[in-house]
Amino acid sequence: MKRSLSIIIIVLILDQALKVWIKTNMYLGQEFQVIGNWFIIHFTENNGMAFGLELAGQWGKLFLTLFRILAVGLIIWILHRLISIGANKGYISSISLILAGAIGNIIDSVFYGVVFNESTFQKATLFPEGGGYSGMFYGKVVDMFYFPMIHGHFPNWFPIWGGEDFIFFRPVFNIADSAITIGIFLIILFYRKHFDMELKKEPEPVVDGIKEE
Repeated sequence: MKRSLSIIIIVLILDQALKVWIKTNMYLGQEFQVIGNWFIIHFTENNGMAFGLELAGQWGKLFLTLFRILAVGLIIWILHRLISIGANKGYISSISLILAGAIGNIIDSVFYGVVFNESTFQKATLFPEGGGYSGMFYGKVVDMFYFPMIHGHFPNWFPIWGGEDFIFFRPVFNIADSAITIGIFLIILFYRKHFDMELKKEPEPVVDGIKEE
């Protein structure tokens, strides 16, 4: 339990601290280079899912935010279940990373529209006098990590994108997205066998504070 809570708290603190710094020190679209042309801090916002994917419209945005909240509730139940049955610690840590990332982006979606004003052509203010840029549940997720490591050109014969330029890796993301991705990859690489097996276990019965053998 302590390891899981530590992971969640650390990820959330880092994620939110960086997002608040970005919002209050940069305007939308501003960027600066960290390492050459392939690691850039680029301030952008999105209405939707990880790596800039989104559902269109206000209803799409509301649906996605509510879906995230329900998903977090499910992950919390799974995590509690895994801890109660004494599941593999690495597996629990991976689920904790996914949960922390999901909560991090939910905070943006639920509260940022209320506590920040618009970032277009200006640095946002925390708790502005005139109110935020949107209502509760309609906040935008703050992204900043951009790794355009490879620039290239699709050959003319290539389907759909023939003749167009391409950049790898194009999506802009944040610490919460990274935590979710790392957690999923750890499960796929090392803990696939635990995915169903652990949840099917029954907690060991406890009699007078002592587990039955």
